[in-house]
Amino acid sequence: MDLLAVLVATKAWDRIHETGGVWAVLLVCVLLLVPFAVAAWLAARCSAWNGTVEGRCAKVRPRPFQRCELGTHSHAAQLVTAPEVVAVVAYGLLVPPALLDLPRHGWINLHFSLLPAWRGAAPVQHAIWHGDDVTGATTFLLEEGLDTGPVLGTVAETIGPRDTSGDLLQRLSASGATLLVATMDALDAGVMAAVRQPHDGVSLAPKITVDDARVDWAQPAVRVDRQVRACTPAPGAWTTFRGERLKLGPVVPVADEAAVAPGALVVRKQEVLVGTSSHPVRLGEVTPTGKK
Repeated sequence: MDLLAVLVATKAWDRIHETGGVWAVLLVCVLLLVPFAVAAWLAARCSAWNGTVEGRCAKVRPRPFQRCELGTHSHAAQLVTAPEVVAVVAYGLLVPPALLDLPRHGWINLHFSLLPAWRGAAPVQHAIWHGDDVTGATTFLLEEGLDTGPVLGTVAETIGPRDTSGDLLQRLSASGATLLVATMDALDAGVMAAVRQPHDGVSLAPKITVDDARVDWAQPAVRVDRQVRACTPAPGAWTTFRGERLKLGPVVPVADEAAVAPGALVVRKQEVLVGTSSHPVRLGEVTPTGKK
């Protein structure tokens, strides 16, 4: 979700001019710093980043990259002067314990669900696919488990009846950036305490594959509708017609139509309907393989 991280970082940068807070500056810095810290742990060779922040409204001053040889774990710690906090966005990997201990305030992850619901790589997609009415964003402290750390802050977001994952992620990138900056400001002021996640209400959101995105017309129309919207824009819902693969844009359930056999087509001048196990759905945009 590199694009999403860029969106959130952009929103956070805009907040710098509104708040003048050093935490907002640090947010942009650490979003650039995180890949290098993790690479130091995992890779045989790495690039090290050094920067300085002077004063409350200072500018970031990047310095030249350096090449280094990694022989022991102690070299990873030498790459980075221990930061106050490390902020990451939709980070789906486990951070090694030695790196978790570096920042004084810990690693703060912005996750796009209301934890403990939808832990994993695709929380927004699963929320839409399963028919949730509300989702949101959560800031929490990373620990050794995946998305299990104590919660710092949340913001709720209503899921509209025609929302796609792309629509919802666009809104969450804005509200989530505000939440992340507010969380870091509160930590800086010493007025925020982390709260352990409850044991009840845990659900998992594994990555949705291309195979998962294939539409099964034997499902009810409401389920087909949710699946297509959940997979839009990525990985993209699809079906086949006469042996050719077709990518599907959002469909619309048509409850007042007579039943049509699952997968059967009804072609009219202004619309094309496809049967499901309940009532048919009206096709939206259909794109052949290799076309845009």
